[in-house]
Amino acid sequence: MLSLTSTYLLSNGVKIPQVGFGTWQTPAGDVAEKSVLEALKVGYRHIDTAQGYKNEESVGNAIKKSGLKREDIFLTTKLWNESHGYEATKKAFAESLVKLQTEYVDLFLIHWPNPVTFRDDWEKTNAETWRAMEELYQEGKIKAIGVSNFMIHHLEALEKTAKIWPMVNQVFLAPGEVQHDLGVYCAAHQILLEAYSPLGTGKIFSVPEMKTIAEKHQKTIAQVALRWSLQHKFLPLPKSVTPSRIKENTEIFDFELDKEDMRLLDSLDGVVGKQKDPDTTNF
Repeated sequence: MLSLTSTYLLSNGVKIPQVGFGTWQTPAGDVAEKSVLEALKVGYRHIDTAQGYKNEESVGNAIKKSGLKREDIFLTTKLWNESHGYEATKKAFAESLVKLQTEYVDLFLIHWPNPVTFRDDWEKTNAETWRAMEELYQEGKIKAIGVSNFMIHHLEALEKTAKIWPMVNQVFLAPGEVQHDLGVYCAAHQILLEAYSPLGTGKIFSVPEMKTIAEKHQKTIAQVALRWSLQHKFLPLPKSVTPSRIKENTEIFDFELDKEDMRLLDSLDGVVGKQKDPDTTNF
């Protein structure tokens, strides 16, 4: 039976737990530390943070305090926008290791493909960033490398110079935003899709169809949304700072959505908003 410690196999053979604990918008300090500790306590073994979240230090503290072995936790962080380029990537990564109090990370991602700072030359800058990440990967400081918010044209641009292909693409996926074409492309290239904001940044809770399906299965709306992600073979990264919800979000392995449920959820186009266009973001 599937559980929180069940894994997907990345294209390089690394195992990644099928559900991760997200920390986007979780304030640094006590709040972040306590929520990550709670997540580890209820069984999460995959923690997702980022330089841009400003809470890496708190995540590192929680992992230390948990008493768990470092190798039993899958830890992801992401490169923030102002640190693109070969030298800057190396420097920013080294700083993340210090903050996270670890000698390696399990997954390191380019957070956004086309930041404002590098918009005039994003393709070349990404190639240099990726070269630095490939080196860190080959040195064993990163177990797997990938990207976030990359659309097909960003991946195609990266392919021109990449020696190692991204293993993961973390994007906005939730009922109402399935990103079908990107999914087909990533599947063909053995890129695992991770779902950030799998609860649609909270918008999912006001969708009537979600309520109907949740009642049918005697589950919560959040549990239905996370189950939807798993049945699409996505890797959801639910975030919460409330202990009861942190636990609730783990209880998604004892039921299954039927084909009719999945069809309905896939058809709810735009109910939680859409993936931000990385080429027009203002950061």
